[in-house]
Amino acid sequence: MIAAGHQPNYFPYIGFFHKAARCDKFIIVDNVQFVKRGPFGWINRNRIRTATGWIWLTVPVITKGKYLQSIKDTMIDNSTDWRRKHWASIQRNYQSATYFAQYSKFFSQLYQKEWEYLSALNEAIIRYVCEQMHIKAAIVKSSELNVDGKATDLIINMCQAVNADTYLHGKHGRDYVDEDKMNQHNIKSIYQQFEHPVYPQRYQPFTSEMAIIDLLFNCGPESENIIKG
Repeated sequence: MIAAGHQPNYFPYIGFFHKAARCDKFIIVDNVQFVKRGPFGWINRNRIRTATGWIWLTVPVITKGKYLQSIKDTMIDNSTDWRRKHWASIQRNYQSATYFAQYSKFFSQLYQKEWEYLSALNEAIIRYVCEQMHIKAAIVKSSELNVDGKATDLIINMCQAVNADTYLHGKHGRDYVDEDKMNQHNIKSIYQQFEHPVYPQRYQPFTSEMAIIDLLFNCGPESENIIKG
């Protein structure tokens, strides 16, 4: 059985769901440290396409005095009207997209709710998109598996918790995984082979690595084939 894992990003990009579509158990890794910047700085923000390029949608979070907090414990700062601003930006830039009307109800309702924890918001988005894409992997959270550790040790512990004998690493997996240690625990490492697809976008030229809603609103049901292809 193949397992894969990833931090619960905000509106993840296509590659996130490409990985989820290629495993049996997809683990939302929510018990690791919340990081705002760097290669893991997508947990509370992502980019959407506009007529002039792209813009950030950033969920404000409470971090003062909480530098070591985990993703699952990271609270949203609801002192600003970020939900209205995000939804207004999405509507302004996608309401004329071919399939906006088909999916807009879910996202409209998403922003009507006052979310307390960032991971809960992101999980709701991830589960909805997986459902729309008919991604059949069972979704579990690392915090519910009672596992800990870092890098390879965490991966091994997660695999053992879900009875997986193979782990699907992302494109940067080779930078940190200890394959010898994985093999010692009878867990095979495989690596995601992902080439970002070019699909019809409302604005040109094509810009890759946008939030998943860019694909969904522009391509609708065909998004499933684009991701899985």
